[in-house]
Amino acid sequence: FPYTTLFRSGSPIMAERPPVVLTIAGFDPSSGAGVTADIKTIAAHGCYGVACITALTVQSTAGVHRVEAVDSSLITETLQELAAALPIAAVHIGMLGTGKIVRAVADFLAQGAGKPALSKLPNIVLDPIVKSSSGADLLDSSGVKLLVEKLIPLADVLTPNVDEAALLTGLKVTDLDQM
Repeated sequence: FPYTTLFRSGSPIMAERPPVVLTIAGFDPSSGAGVTADIKTIAAHGCYGVACITALTVQSTAGVHRVEAVDSSLITETLQELAAALPIAAVHIGMLGTGKIVRAVADFLAQGAGKPALSKLPNIVLDPIVKSSSGADLLDSSGVKLLVEKLIPLADVLTPNVDEAALLTGLKVTDLDQM
């Protein structure tokens, strides 16, 4: 992955590598959400974004029309390859789609991303995407259960909206104060 080359008085100097941020999320072809939106945000903050796509969607600004989950073994291989090759400074997890994918991501994170024992990827942010803003289901029921049991305990930061907070906790959540 590239270094940033800067020039001072006509001579190149090597700048520090930008932090690597891994996004694990679905692909939104309209770039309003998912991996494409994450990569833009990561770059805007001066970081180097890498991605593992969990699902392909057929959608536009009008809504989600179809979702196809990526095979969980492909996700596992992608995550292992990225972690072995790059110094990941943070992880953002978005749409996962299925219980199999939630398990694959949780297993990857719980195993320290293939690093030595007691080593874990730092700064894990989980945005528990359950439904699209247009109402399409983006995580199956087994995925919700595994999200609560396996993935949330591994996260450093959890960013649910009020509906997701209610679903994940089983409590009535209708506003920010209740969150």
